[in-house]
Amino acid sequence: MIQYAPPPVGRDQARELARRELQKQIYHRDEPSFLDRVLRKISDWLDSLLDHAPGNHSGGSGSWTALLVLVILLILIAAAVWWRIGNVRRNAAERQSLLDEAPTTAEDHRTTAERHAAAGEWPQAIRERLRAIARDLEERVIVEPRPGRTADELASEAGAALPDHAEDLAAGVRIFDDVWYGGRTGDAEGYRRLTDLDQRLRAARPAPLVAEATS
Repeated sequence: MIQYAPPPVGRDQARELARRELQKQIYHRDEPSFLDRVLRKISDWLDSLLDHAPGNHSGGSGSWTALLVLVILLILIAAAVWWRIGNVRRNAAERQSLLDEAPTTAEDHRTTAERHAAAGEWPQAIRERLRAIARDLEERVIVEPRPGRTADELASEAGAALPDHAEDLAAGVRIFDDVWYGGRTGDAEGYRRLTDLDQRLRAARPAPLVAEATS
């Protein structure tokens, strides 16, 4: 009786290899809920591909074809994930400076913020209120006037000068970041919190410098 050697890679084995690869941590680093949906669709499509692959039941070159398709698919997935992670990093690196180069005052930004708030334009109102905070701190030289400063840098520098308000500054910048870069719509509550922060900071004074010890 002629005995046939088992195919190099069977359908079930190829499917298991694919599932193990797709379960690796690299495919779950960014937005797990989104990737889970994508991976489920890919798994279903892969099952269908392997079920209809030529030579699935007779072995031979058909199984190698299925394996080759599987490898190409995994490479494409890895490339897509890598591109996604790199895109997120690029977006973070490309955040714009908080203040424009045009000369403005804190009151200019407060007036503009109130106008946007009255129209229900919360993202613009929140941005202008944070700009008012930044310009006010520069006008009082609590932070050094510097072009190109981002909102996160403002929170860090102003928080160092006003340590009692550092946590509130960081929270205010998070509201701005969530709305302006995170895609949230913003609301009256977020604007109110920034307005309250602006009022408290207007009365704040920087912490005194620690005197150097005399020898």
